[in-house]
Amino acid sequence: MDLAIRGIQTLLTMDEDGGLGRVNAAAIAFSDGCVAWVGPDAEAPDAAQIVDGSGLIGLPGLVDCHTHAAWAGSRAPEFEQRLAGADYSAILEAGGGILSTVRATREASEDALVAHTTARLLAMRDRGVTTVEVKSGYGLSPEHETKQLRAARRAGDAAGMRVIPTWLGAHTVPAEHRADRARYLAQLVDEQLPAVAGLARFADAYVDRGAFTVDEARTLFTAAKAAGLSLRIHAEQVVHTGAAALAAELGAASADHLERIDDAGIAAMAKAGTVGVLLPGAMLYLRDPAPPVADLRAAGVRMAVATDYNPGTSPVIDLWTAATLATVTMRLTVTEALRGITVEAARALELDDVGVIRPGAAGDVVLVRPPAGEPCEPSVLVQHLGAHRAAHLVIGGRLVH
Repeated sequence: MDLAIRGIQTLLTMDEDGGLGRVNAAAIAFSDGCVAWVGPDAEAPDAAQIVDGSGLIGLPGLVDCHTHAAWAGSRAPEFEQRLAGADYSAILEAGGGILSTVRATREASEDALVAHTTARLLAMRDRGVTTVEVKSGYGLSPEHETKQLRAARRAGDAAGMRVIPTWLGAHTVPAEHRADRARYLAQLVDEQLPAVAGLARFADAYVDRGAFTVDEARTLFTAAKAAGLSLRIHAEQVVHTGAAALAAELGAASADHLERIDDAGIAAMAKAGTVGVLLPGAMLYLRDPAPPVADLRAAGVRMAVATDYNPGTSPVIDLWTAATLATVTMRLTVTEALRGITVEAARALELDDVGVIRPGAAGDVVLVRPPAGEPCEPSVLVQHLGAHRAAHLVIGGRLVH
């Protein structure tokens, strides 16, 4: 074995359907970048490098499955406007919000975007995130969408993290096409999609008031699937649109937000196996109601939790904070929240080798020291708001922190 972590007081493997897969007094061994062995510490194999996990809680490397981490500019003035009572959709429709970030991101060089995004990814890595989805959507033209996706990939390489790039050209209609939506839709399909097909793994669309319609998303997603991209969708955040049902119909990996999903959308997602990604940061900043978690749970919809890290509506970089907010504001259980930032988040990205600790899985593991005086129990990971940093972090079977 190349590396072994010995004496882990509490290990949560997530390799248990619906549970945490808890192992006490555990060890993990790595070989060739993967988990090679996991079990009781007393039975651990020898390894070239040994790390002491005593007094720590171990989990799979965290997975942040919904972020907008590659951007330039600031939305601080907009934050003050919303605090004074301004409506987010009205700000967007007046040319602010996403559009203000579009202007700044277009003006930034690719190298500047790489530098900004790398710094953000390293801050996430410090908290134990090893896999992160990064969306475009602040370019809204073939030139700038590809620039943003390249920057996300380069930043992932620089930070030593797994970045899953998502094309979000259908984030909003850019200012130059506001008078002719049809022209922008044609550009999405005929120009942006061919340009990003080799850079992105997913296509996404923001279907909501002031953004795109279900019919427009259907046109875009049909073309994206034909180009080999998997699908994700921003659904039912500001108003109910039927976007969640569309996601299920087209086989999307996830529908994200869901504050205003209806019973039909829930049933469709449950039948299709579409993951619901909950974004409590955005819910909190926009003062939206909570998604109907009890109904999603009762229907059997799998739930992931993500930061939605972005400059305007969820400037929340800490995935642990998102997990805590999901329990406090959305009523997830501790088990649901921890699975939501690991194995269920991986499922939302169509990944089966991250977010879980088992032989053959990616060698991504984070060990966390509980806050002073607290036991090595799963609940303390969620109870303490934004309190955690990686004590040890292994990515691809290599100790990086």
